[in-house]
Amino acid sequence: MNKIGFDNDKYLKLQSEKIKERIAFFGGKLYLEFGGKLFDDYHASRVLPGFKPDSKINMLCQLKDQAEIVIVISSEDIAKNKVRGDLGISYDVDVLRLIDAFRSYGLYVGSVVLTKFQGQPNVITYQKKLESLGMKVYRHYPIEGYPSDIPFIVSDDGYGKNDYIETTRSLVVITAPGPGSGKMATCLSQLYHEYKRGIKAGYAKYETFPIWNIPLKHPVNLAYEAATADLNDVNMIDPFHLEAYGKTTINYNRDVEIFPVLNAMFEKIMGESPYKSPTDMGVNMAGLGIIDDDAVQRAAKQEIIRRYYEAMCRKRQGTGDNSEVMKIELLMKQAGITIDARPVISAANIKAEATGEPAAAIELEDGTIITGKTSELLGASSAMLLNALKVLAGLDDSILLLSPDIIGPMQDLKVKHLGDKSPMLHIEEILLALSISAVTDDNAKKALDQLPKLRGLEVHSSVILSQVDINLFHTLGVNLTCEPVYQTKKLYHK
Repeated sequence: MNKIGFDNDKYLKLQSEKIKERIAFFGGKLYLEFGGKLFDDYHASRVLPGFKPDSKINMLCQLKDQAEIVIVISSEDIAKNKVRGDLGISYDVDVLRLIDAFRSYGLYVGSVVLTKFQGQPNVITYQKKLESLGMKVYRHYPIEGYPSDIPFIVSDDGYGKNDYIETTRSLVVITAPGPGSGKMATCLSQLYHEYKRGIKAGYAKYETFPIWNIPLKHPVNLAYEAATADLNDVNMIDPFHLEAYGKTTINYNRDVEIFPVLNAMFEKIMGESPYKSPTDMGVNMAGLGIIDDDAVQRAAKQEIIRRYYEAMCRKRQGTGDNSEVMKIELLMKQAGITIDARPVISAANIKAEATGEPAAAIELEDGTIITGKTSELLGASSAMLLNALKVLAGLDDSILLLSPDIIGPMQDLKVKHLGDKSPMLHIEEILLALSISAVTDDNAKKALDQLPKLRGLEVHSSVILSQVDINLFHTLGVNLTCEPVYQTKKLYHK
């Protein structure tokens, strides 16, 4: 398990060199559309074992003297208070989080762009808030006929109507809280303004997936389709690249569909298009960082199964639909895998069937599977976690890690004072109790010291866990899946 398949250092070196090369190609200024997550890219780290979750931001740090960040947010998303599903915060708040995060790495954030601005009152209020915090803010407007009416779009009444973003660095990174924010349109609008001012500049796109120089049906590319099943993204051979160069490369449907329009815009703005295909626009070097294809394929197949279970749980919770599940089922067939490729699933479900209660299972680095069952004191996931820590610490299963003197008062607090109907302790509560016990108990300390070894391990629960436990597993770096069933038949689930 967790065999390294990706050379992160090689990737960082190649990626920064590629971006510098593209800056030079355009005469010294590049607008780089940054797709995907700049911070905490856990999808990439799961399917490319060895890829560091903060690789992209560390790569940018190698270019910090040349780079400035422009954050784009759609006024429509501000108006409807759109929320990031992974963080649970609204897009407008996430812009503030991103500014702080970039600055913590020593990167310069030049401005914020409000796209699709139509005078929305709360957007005006938000602009004033940003300006009061010392941020430069620009407005971009909806363009009638976008993206098909190219003569109008590339005119003073189209892109020309947008505010010109004042930038000072050779690499301008355009990023956003999420998809649909208007990153590409912002880049093209800037190109229009730059060329009107006689300034040479170019555009490129940096998006990790799909990886252009591995096969279409490679598990890593299939895992990307599984991750974006709700967006209906489809990987495909880039027909423009094949025609221009006779080489097969991989892109996805949205970029292929929009390329003729982009090409025409480039020609109108720059006189001629610098690109012959969507693949030409990209600068992603992740494919060249793969050093063990077997390890990468195994990891990607696990990710597809995880995405399948996520989709089934969303469907059960009413936030997803059957089409997403069916699409990932098809991807599993294309990858030649079933849920049997994930041993923790059957282990947890067999334990649950035997006990008649929820159960959980974890697979350790050496392939050993540890289970946990539900009791009056512990939920199945908490029991599983303690059992796993004992094994990792080399402790006998009969050893009691948590003193009743600590657990008893915690249960009383939950039920008598905090209004919880169940005295069972969540994972976070168990870890707090374990940390208290570790002060006086060497065995508890040995177990607690094993927590870093959980990162990257696979876990399955026979029921949908509480959000508290899901978040804790995420923090521990554990790859969790759940059966799409609730522990009780209640209509309301916390």
